[in-house]
Amino acid sequence: MDADGLDWNRTLRFQWEFHWEHQLRARLEGLTDDEYFWSPVPDAWSVRPCGSSKAPVAVGGGDFTIDYAFPEPVPPAFTTIAWRLGHVIVGVLAARNAAHFGAPAASYETWEYAGSAATALDQLKTQLDVWLTGVRGLGEDGLRVPVGSKEPYPELPMADLVLHIHRELIHHLSEVCLLRDLYLHTNPSSNGVNR
Repeated sequence: MDADGLDWNRTLRFQWEFHWEHQLRARLEGLTDDEYFWSPVPDAWSVRPCGSSKAPVAVGGGDFTIDYAFPEPVPPAFTTIAWRLGHVIVGVLAARNAAHFGAPAASYETWEYAGSAATALDQLKTQLDVWLTGVRGLGEDGLRVPVGSKEPYPELPMADLVLHIHRELIHHLSEVCLLRDLYLHTNPSSNGVNR
């Protein structure tokens, strides 16, 4: 708590927790495999069974891989819900949980990507729990410590990383919700349950 009695750690966590509880959690419930893998445009990047990708690069440590290319194409490839959740789970959360909070090592190349929507949501919830527990454990003083060489801007304080990760979560998971809405309105056979 600072001199004015403000608990910055709680405030930063609340930024994400409020959005999760009041905007996202209910919107992600009931995500179907059809929605998870649905591609509204040809050649969208996704998570696919190993060996079935047509993207320049496909990586993963299990039965499913995620599409990508380096350098990223211009314009960037359109991505499915499966891809966006894979990005959030691995690149936004799991890699940071490993780098800063002692979680197991995680990378796009070694991750076991989810072959179903339910598994992806379980992975997301697990990584969110690790993240929030780690942030809580920083306390006030830990928010001021530089992030170090595991991040592109090593001199910035952990508070900046926390804000960045929360922006990424809000941004990408809002995209997932938008894709769910698009799926509902372009697939007359979907019944819109849990929306």
